[in-house]
Amino acid sequence: MKILVFGLGALGTVFAVALKNTGHQVYAFVKDKHLSSLKGKNLKMTGLFGDKQAKIDGYFTKPEELKFLDLNLVILTVKAFDTEKAISQIKKFIQPKTFLLIAQNGYGNYEKAVQVLPKNQVILSRIIFGARIIEPGLAEVTVFGDDVVIGQPENTISKKILENIAEIFNQAGIPTKVSDEVYTILWEKIIYNSALNPLGALLGRTYGELAENYETRFLMDKIIDEIFETLNAHEIKLRWETSEDYKKHFYQNLIPPTAGHYPSMYYDLKNGKPTEIDTLNGAIVDLAEQKGLKTPVNKFVTLMIKQMEKSFR
Repeated sequence: MKILVFGLGALGTVFAVALKNTGHQVYAFVKDKHLSSLKGKNLKMTGLFGDKQAKIDGYFTKPEELKFLDLNLVILTVKAFDTEKAISQIKKFIQPKTFLLIAQNGYGNYEKAVQVLPKNQVILSRIIFGARIIEPGLAEVTVFGDDVVIGQPENTISKKILENIAEIFNQAGIPTKVSDEVYTILWEKIIYNSALNPLGALLGRTYGELAENYETRFLMDKIIDEIFETLNAHEIKLRWETSEDYKKHFYQNLIPPTAGHYPSMYYDLKNGKPTEIDTLNGAIVDLAEQKGLKTPVNKFVTLMIKQMEKSFR
């Protein structure tokens, strides 16, 4: 299979190394400024998915260079604030038989993609393993919460095709399964990230520390309550009827395996980079306002993160 990883951050590096190690042709699309630190050297990954390295088949910085590559799969791993630009670049080279896998955090990435590309080429995923960049070309998988879930929310791609992609990922050592409920499952991750990431970033605390502390646990509860109210207003269904039901699952099942993890948002702020707050809590605020609802805690943490972004810049 010919695979392009669009963006070589932590997640993209893991996908590129893992897939190349199982014999696929793997290429990467990167920004010009990163090319010199990557070209000519092996990409490496370490951590929970094992120690691996690979020399990928080529780097690209311009969409026009990819027009005749005849790719089977593009994996989009850029940060959510770069999604629109990335989709506009992908549109320039994607072929009718090429699938695009959205492998990103937050709300709105899939929605932006299907405004530009046919739905029968766009696959949504929920990724709940965490990785960080140690240095350019070296990523560490630091936490594993659950299998990657892939699917097509509107059932425009056959299950056989999705299962084939899942099997390729499984063979590469990235546990993956197919689900018709991928959109619902992604929303559950958005709730998880919205409750943990901004507070962990602002306070410099791990997920476990946030859950153990009364004050931060109180705030996380309010964030989750506001999100459930917003999703109910938009008739977005989850596997939990109430926020209380979800919170039991959140504290008992989701946090323990990721308790020692710092959110990527923490590292983004620390390194003076923009965050994905607009596709997490910021998206909740926008969706709530569309229905005349107020989400004061989500709005507060959104504004705090935005202020921190300005301060660090």
